[in-house]
Order: sequence, then C-alpha cells, then structure tokens
Amino acid sequence: MSLSYRGLILDFGGVLTTRMRLNGQAFERSEGLEPGAYFHALNENPEGVAVYSALEVGKATQEDWNQVIGGILGIDPTDLMRRALGNLRPEPAIVAAADRARAAGIKVAMLSNSFGLEPYNPYEALGMWEDAFDAVILSELEGVRKPSTFIYQQALNALELTGPECVFVDDHAENLPPAEALGIRTIHHTTDPEATAQQLDALLERAATRA
Repeated sequence: MSLSYRGLILDFGGVLTTRMRLNGQAFERSEGLEPGAYFHALNENPEGVAVYSALEVGKATQEDWNQVIGGILGIDPTDLMRRALGNLRPEPAIVAAADRARAAGIKVAMLSNSFGLEPYNPYEALGMWEDAFDAVILSELEGVRKPSTFIYQQALNALELTGPECVFVDDHAENLPPAEALGIRTIHHTTDPEATAQQLDALLERAATRA
C-alpha cells in the first residue's frame, strides 16, 4: 500500500545541527579542559546530570545550569551555555532536506529536549526558531522530555497530524521506539547527514509529487 507522509519532525542538536560530540570537544579545547571533562560533567557527575535533567523539563533555569556545570568544571559560569554551544552550526544537508519538504507542502516541526531559552536561545541563534517551522516543541515548555510518549503526541497535535502521517529523525536510538509506538516512521541519524537527507527525500518524494 502506498504511503503519503504529510509531516516531518526533526530533533535539533545533532540532527538539524552539526554533531554534539564535536561541539563538546571543541568547547573543551577552547576552555582548556581535559579531554572528556565536559561530557563527564553532563553525563556522569550526579549534580551535572540532575541539573541538566531539570533544565530539560523546565524545573531549572539555564542560569542554574551555568552555575552548576561551571562549578563542576572550575570555569567561569557567565553565559556558559552560549560558550558550550558555540561551535554548533546548522547541518546543511538536513536543513536543505527540511526546506525541500516544507516547500512541497509537508509540515515540518522541531522537537528538542531543551537547552533553555534565556539568557541564550540556541535555536534562535542558529536561525531555527518559530518562523523556520510549522511547529516548535520544546521539552521545557511541555514539562517532559524525550523519550516520553507524551512529547511525541504533543508534536502530532501541534502539526494536526496522526502518527502514520509523520516521519521523525533523531540521533539517539532510545528516542525512536516511543515515536514508533504512535505509528511514526523513524530514522536514526548517525554521522552521515547526506545519507539521512537521502532517506528523507526518498520517504517524502511521494508526498512532494502529490502536493
């Protein structure tokens, strides 16, 4: 049976942008940190893990994150999120694929576990804010983060589409099954944006020709 997708849901960090690990490694070099120190602070240090989780669901501010992570790393916390994300750039192949989809009449949403919006809005800074999408779904505004099924349903609600009408792209495999449970077609983006863009074009081609 022929399918016609009408919606595309894209993760921000590592999908619409260049790779998060490369950004973090560049941040470590610019701050004179030991290799791996930043990732340890985010993913293993209990205080770092807790404040990041709280930030993502709106229970901590970006300034809280700045202070805690800065303290763990022993660096100036002033506007730290801006510095920590300073090497992220839009990923041209994915952005172009999203633009092609939207031009063909497919609704495009960004779904992100939030980095906070104040004092630094990374989405706006990279030109990926409200005007760039048909819907923006941020975990801090929803009060839950991926991989909660609720946030995927919120994305569908925002697009006014059903799961089987949509494609979702994320760079973390654990974020895909809850979307699949809603009938959403998923793509695991790894390290080859051109390949992911080709997958998107192939999946969305029928919808584009019908628009």
